[in-house]
Amino acid sequence: MAESLVDLTQKPLLPKNGFTGRDRYVGSTPQEVLHSVFGYPDFRGLQVQAVDCIMRGDDTLVLMPTGGGKSICYQVPALCRAGMGLVVSPLIALMDDQVASLRQVGINAAALHSELESEDAFRIRTELTAGKIDILYVSPERLLSEGTLEQLTQQRISVIAIDEAHCISAWGHEFRPEYRALAALPRYFPNTPRIALTATADQRTRDDILTALDMPHALVLLSSFHRPNLNIAALPKASEMRQLVIALERHREEACIVYCGSRARTERVAASLRDKGWAALAFHAGLSPLEKRAALLRFRSGEPIVIVATVAFGMGIDRPDVRAVIHLDMPASPEAYYQQIGRAGRDGLSSDTLLLYGGEDMARARYWLDQSNAPDTEKRIMGSRLEAMIALTETTGCRTQALLHSFGETLEKPCGHCDNCRHPVVTFDGTEAARKFLSAVYRTGQKYGALHVIAVLRGKRTEATDRNQHEILSVWGIGKDKPEHFWRSVARQLIARGALRSDGQYGGLALNQNAARPILRGEETIQLRADATAELEKGSANRERKSDTLSDLPEDKQLVFAALRKWRLDEAREQEIPPYVIFHDAALRDIALQSPASLEELGNVKGVGRSKLERYGEAVLEILASVQEKNSD
Repeated sequence: MAESLVDLTQKPLLPKNGFTGRDRYVGSTPQEVLHSVFGYPDFRGLQVQAVDCIMRGDDTLVLMPTGGGKSICYQVPALCRAGMGLVVSPLIALMDDQVASLRQVGINAAALHSELESEDAFRIRTELTAGKIDILYVSPERLLSEGTLEQLTQQRISVIAIDEAHCISAWGHEFRPEYRALAALPRYFPNTPRIALTATADQRTRDDILTALDMPHALVLLSSFHRPNLNIAALPKASEMRQLVIALERHREEACIVYCGSRARTERVAASLRDKGWAALAFHAGLSPLEKRAALLRFRSGEPIVIVATVAFGMGIDRPDVRAVIHLDMPASPEAYYQQIGRAGRDGLSSDTLLLYGGEDMARARYWLDQSNAPDTEKRIMGSRLEAMIALTETTGCRTQALLHSFGETLEKPCGHCDNCRHPVVTFDGTEAARKFLSAVYRTGQKYGALHVIAVLRGKRTEATDRNQHEILSVWGIGKDKPEHFWRSVARQLIARGALRSDGQYGGLALNQNAARPILRGEETIQLRADATAELEKGSANRERKSDTLSDLPEDKQLVFAALRKWRLDEAREQEIPPYVIFHDAALRDIALQSPASLEELGNVKGVGRSKLERYGEAVLEILASVQEKNSD
């Protein structure tokens, strides 16, 4: 890819081979297509290797973090190779966003999915038969349905991309059985290169993807999972809604996602946020199609909004300016967690993530896993991933290092931007406190929850302690010198260490003898972290961002940027598309900073390809001239 860059404005508005339909870019180099169509000066990271691999006709597996530019890896070669690009994608929202973005750069893309109106589906199939579609997005169910596969086998396919490829793995965090049938694709499309892409997959999942897709000789391209713009934090639960509001407060005029573990919980939290003045919507699988579409439209419109959702929301959503992702319930694995927080800061700007966790979450997750009917081998793997997630919440070291370790990546130095790096954790000898708590669990019969055990330790009489005459126990009041939140922390950390387990679906605590016995006998000393919830919350709320959409722009450039965003929003509403498919904020910032005075200069701004230059160039220059005139006055 060593070709010298060609000035965008010097290239003809039509491809050099003269065609205006499919295959019009065949004969162009990937570098030329990247520059003239997408407006980027050069490939990033592993993109060049992925594109080279497909251009040679070889299979590849690409692991690249969210926002790393995975789509370029297959879109560019799909245009450079003869035929139509075929993209298998799991979510309608993902397909619609990608199609809208491609149409903005002059590519005739389309998506076949279940929510299409019949006339739109007919139009797409007609264009498909006529060979007019450059890139087609399709769900695995629709792809393998009778009729669709038959029609596609009549087409020449340039590349097959399998997006969100972790869905094909039984060990992946969003396993979809229908993805397994994709292994049959080489029989229908022989000699067509395939590229599987995902943002999150550990070694086991990567191996399973290659096996399930029958890609034994695929080149595996693995980029770093480290995203320096994500400020990762975790806090033990105290007052959940108060903690949530504090975390959201600094993002009041921005887009945020709050993840909950159940549908009912999303409804309650969204309603509570609305009562407090937030624009908040619930999103979960139980909503009607109309309600889902309405929520997605508002989210994609670019307005500041909080979506309170189950994990079904967000996969593949292209909105680049999500500034915070907050979990109110602990994910089942580091892979799922990383995928979900990856929906923040796709534009590369500083973004916050916060996980609120508690001992009850850990105990409940272990209990339900133990009760699962899954095969023992599967339960062991699920259990190891759950324990890795629990360890991530309680780590006293760099949280980013611990997260990357889950993917087999070693970060040589602490990241400097997670909560433990910003606020180093204080630890203390918790051996005596642990022995007291474990003794109280044992003396009360190993059937009560943490709150009851804490009441006994603190000598606090309740209806339950009176009914069971627990005031006569030897452990009554032996922990009264410590506040309740101290003992909550001890309980949570003992659960995290495995010394305590949940015995039954009602959350009663019992001793895990192998881990608890050495502590009770004084054979093992343990260090516990001293929770400083209030201080950390305050520090997070007041923390300055490393980067911000406006903070590093001079005042006069901020006015230009604001004018460009207003123009973009009006244009998006007119076209009924998300604003970010016209230009990302990053492109508008560069335009504001560089203040191009001509189409030639505007064409040199990153992200301004030939089609967008032709479509929006004059309007952008008018905005710049108008603001400059006002500033002069």
